Amino acid sequence: MPKPELEFFTPDHLPWRPVTGSATAGVGGPGVQEKILSRDEKSGDVTRLVRFDAGVETTETITHDFWEEVWILEGELIDLGKRQTFTAGMYACRPPGMVHGPYRIPKGCTTLEFRYFKPLTP
Repeated sequence: MPKPELEFFTPDHLPWRPVTGSATAGVGGPGVQEKILSRDEKSGDVTRLVRFDAGVETTETITHDFWEEVWILEGELIDLGKRQTFTAGMYACRPPGMVHGPYRIPKGCTTLEFRYFKPLTP
């Protein structure tokens, strides 16, 4: 089923749940939670909020086989590989295969994330 048709609503009733992940799937583990806003089970496309507790740190670089767009809503995260701090209001668009991370989240962070599978065009 494709992503559902949803008119404006307050997603407060949607649950936060722990994220399990890997370097290829994304950041996951203790202190990382997601709230799925919409999902296409067939394609894997998803729109979600991701919340990182203060003190979360990952140890590996991340790559994946899907497009990822991320907007930092609150807080900050430090990309240890790039040696840069990214803060609320900043946006990233990552094509499949783009290397990012590992990350340190000293004060906590909430992001809005869009993941979708779309071929790279030459």
